[in-house]
Amino acid sequence: IWKFRTMRQDAPGTTVTVGDDPRITPSGRFLRSTKLDELPQLVNVLRGEMSLVGPRPEVPYYVDMWPASAKRQILSVRPGITDPASIEFRRESEELALADDPEAYYVDVVLPRKVALYCEYVEQRSFVGDLVSLARTALSVLGR
Repeated sequence: IWKFRTMRQDAPGTTVTVGDDPRITPSGRFLRSTKLDELPQLVNVLRGEMSLVGPRPEVPYYVDMWPASAKRQILSVRPGITDPASIEFRRESEELALADDPEAYYVDVVLPRKVALYCEYVEQRSFVGDLVSLARTALSVLGR
């Protein structure tokens, strides 16, 4: 997927981005906080590789942790720029920063919730639901 680079290349760290992660560049911090880093994904949408709304692409390492039935269901639709899980976890890195072990918290708490939201989206997806997700995303970004 297309994105603006917001982190230093080849910087050591975990797969999850936590709070004030030192790998994030100053301009990257702004792009991430405003969600402008997602803007280039409109190219993916225009090319038919993504949708505006759909389950967010996930790192393969974490996709391998999804239950097989959920994986089939989630991957049966195009990934999206936003979805209900993106809205619920808008401040995910801040939430992870509060955990003693951010990666374990992601795997044990955040990831199962995201998988449930992804599956719920796939089961109930509709044009009106997508419009609601787009509106909620806009309100979330503008309200910060």
